[in-house]
Amino acid sequence: MKKTRKIIEIDDELCTGCGECVPDCAEGSLQIIDGKARLVADKLCDGLGACLGSCPTGALRIIEREADEFDEEAVEEFLAEQKKKQETAAPTGGGCPSAQLKTFQSSMSCQAANEPNAQRGAALSQLSHWPVQIRLIPPTAPFLENCDLLIAADCTAVAYAGLQQDFLQGRVVMMGCPKFDDQQLYVERFTELFKTRKLNSVTLLIMEVPCCSAMLQIVKKAYKDAGAEMPVRQVVVSTQGVLLDERAW
Repeated sequence: MKKTRKIIEIDDELCTGCGECVPDCAEGSLQIIDGKARLVADKLCDGLGACLGSCPTGALRIIEREADEFDEEAVEEFLAEQKKKQETAAPTGGGCPSAQLKTFQSSMSCQAANEPNAQRGAALSQLSHWPVQIRLIPPTAPFLENCDLLIAADCTAVAYAGLQQDFLQGRVVMMGCPKFDDQQLYVERFTELFKTRKLNSVTLLIMEVPCCSAMLQIVKKAYKDAGAEMPVRQVVVSTQGVLLDERAW
């Protein structure tokens, strides 16, 4: 039954298909289709606008128009169906077209010496996979199995000059900001990861600023909830790029 109610509207011209809105829609009504955010079905959108704040271009807004009534049962069925598909399908890295899972083959020393960057004296990247953002890496990503995991706050990448050589080399990295991202999503993501994948070790790299301490609490809660046992190293970096503290727990 249709009625006039509040519902999401997407401006195709402003939408870049970044996928930032997808995780914030608890009903799963937003998906990236053909490179743009789309409303899967009117009945799946509650019209509350929880996704609005995540859109970097302002492509989302709430309007009033004639639409199917919001159907909670349909939402539950849809989410269950999506979960089943995710469990049986190959990992993909989320809705963003640029976030497909990739593993990079590391260069051997003789190959590295012949790389253009190496010839110019620049260090080669130690990144072994893509994507790197916590919210875009599913716990089922193949590169997470039997890895040494680096969980790094976003700002550490620019604050600490030696991150690539001192922390990234030989590790899989998951990066994020606990201040601007969904902290509960982080807890759930790490809890599932710690429960289902075998990790050799975890290194947590955070900044000295107060908001970054939330990342420590997130990882500790996920570690406890998952009943994890792998060794964890916690490292704190100053805003001027100095290693302030390092401890194991």
